[in-house]
Amino acid sequence: MLSRKTKYGIKALTYLARQENQAPTSIATIAESEKIPHKFLEAILLELRKNSILGSRKGKGGGYHLMQLPEKIRMSTIHRILEGPIAMLPCVSLNFYEKCDDCVDEDACSVNKLMIQVRDNTLAILENQTLKDLI
Repeated sequence: MLSRKTKYGIKALTYLARQENQAPTSIATIAESEKIPHKFLEAILLELRKNSILGSRKGKGGGYHLMQLPEKIRMSTIHRILEGPIAMLPCVSLNFYEKCDDCVDEDACSVNKLMIQVRDNTLAILENQTLKDLI
């Protein structure tokens, strides 16, 4: 399941992408508009800023803004920042691979084979969807 963190992050990003002038938008404005708890949103936006998805400006007229055009922000990137690996099991992860403790033979594992298909299909969707596609 998708966490609330990722769900709220995507909602906040789509809100920012809809802003015509791309001027900084306050956390309070985004939180109120998207019905996201303010403190939780603050932590999410900070994480996105640390990963260069968002920029911020302090003071009057300050807030958060996109650092890239919406068509350059892939949903796979957002998923990995906020949710972690796209794969459901570490043994099929492309970026966070770990062998399963209970697996005797990965090549013969039916769960591994199924989860590779799930990963590949999920990755294809997330790689081909950008923030622009959501607005």
